[in-house]
Amino acid sequence: MERINKSFKIVLLLFIVLYSGPLAAQKFGYIDSEYILNKHPDYKLVQEELKKLSEEWKKEAQNLEQEVKELSSQLKAEEVLLTEEMYQKRIDAIRAKQKASQEFTSRVFGIDGVYFQKQAELLQPLQSKIYDAIEKVSRKNNLAVLFDKAAGPSAIIYTDPRHDYSEFVLEELGIEENN
Repeated sequence: MERINKSFKIVLLLFIVLYSGPLAAQKFGYIDSEYILNKHPDYKLVQEELKKLSEEWKKEAQNLEQEVKELSSQLKAEEVLLTEEMYQKRIDAIRAKQKASQEFTSRVFGIDGVYFQKQAELLQPLQSKIYDAIEKVSRKNNLAVLFDKAAGPSAIIYTDPRHDYSEFVLEELGIEENN
């Protein structure tokens, strides 16, 4: 019985060595997508366009809020001169304007709002270029797994700079270090 147990252990150990060899040969690396994006000249253009659109929409939202304030001020100034019916109509108009202002802000800056849709639309071609470059670098360097250091909370606690492939991706994109 001991001999069978010993033979089984040897076969199991041999099996583990044979099948874990390819796993040990797997190459891993990481990139910093935030670093790559910030180095890409197209990203700066996207950021500028988004900033310009954001400022326009913020100004429009502020104008709507200002209209509500002006209507409220007018109502206070003329309150004593108005009949109950006229007063109620003005209150309803102010509430409608407030609602329109809130809806505009939510539609533009809310979750899945126009701003975020525009951001996704503008970044998509750039992200595709970067992904293609990442894929080429991964294939050239025979990487099994490539992590993104900038991808929020992750299990990456320490990174050895020797395994950082961000510069290779920038090189694949044709972006020089001094950008």
